[in-house]
Amino acid sequence: MTALLDVESLLVNICADLSEHLALNHIDSPCVIGIRTGGVWLADHIHKKLGLSEPFGELDISFYRDDFTRIGLNPTVKPSSLPFETEGRDIVLIDDVVMSGRTIRAAMNELFDYGRPASITLVSLIDLNGRELPIQPDIVGQKMTLNDNQQIKLKGPEKLELEVTEK
Repeated sequence: MTALLDVESLLVNICADLSEHLALNHIDSPCVIGIRTGGVWLADHIHKKLGLSEPFGELDISFYRDDFTRIGLNPTVKPSSLPFETEGRDIVLIDDVVMSGRTIRAAMNELFDYGRPASITLVSLIDLNGRELPIQPDIVGQKMTLNDNQQIKLKGPEKLELEVTEK
């Protein structure tokens, strides 16, 4: 059984919530960074919706994961691309699904290797329960709980679709 979720409506809500968050916190020039792969697709969309002129960045956190020696290295590792300084900047970090918090921890470790940001706002399309670290999104499209036999995957990049499938 496969169920598809409406990514477009989730992104509309995320952009509205993020715009409000940025205004309330007096952030007028955020750096948008997506975590490969799904987070980059979402960052592209959000970056365009916010009408930001500065390009967005991409993080490949493969070398920063605390489990890569156990599970192996992603075969499609690419270098991260941050076309701006992060030191003292307000970062909007975007991932497709937050579950354990370990991907976000790895992303923050990598970000701090580039410089010390003024702030990091975490945006996620989906927030799943399963937290192993005390990390949660500031802005989330939808909170979900999956059964043990289910998994979720963002497909794209042309047409973004969230697919929940049975294992």
